[in-house]
Amino acid sequence: MAVTGLDFYSLQARDLEATAAFYEKHLGLRRAPVSPPHAVVFATEPIPFAVREPVPGTDLAAGQPGLGVALWLHADNAQELHDDLAAAGVRIVTAPIDGPFGRTFTFEDLNGYAVTVHDKR
Repeated sequence: MAVTGLDFYSLQARDLEATAAFYEKHLGLRRAPVSPPHAVVFATEPIPFAVREPVPGTDLAAGQPGLGVALWLHADNAQELHDDLAAAGVRIVTAPIDGPFGRTFTFEDLNGYAVTVHDKR
């Protein structure tokens, strides 16, 4: 047997509803029709993405969440999304650059996760 690839990913959130609202408002994500009671699953393709309550024993305040993990999301227009996030006061970690993955930038979500966005398919 072998792993065939990434099938689902989630971020633990200090405030589940506020974090879900952040991703809906600023990234345009839509909630999936069904989510477990401790999470909000979004209708992303090809891989579902969710935010969830912290796993018991996890202290998100103890350090930078996700340190060492690179989370990349695709957008149709990274520059436009960057401009919208910056105008809304979202912390931009890395300004937009052009590279092998198209226009790319990194922002920080409500929980301190660094999320990179690119627009090349």
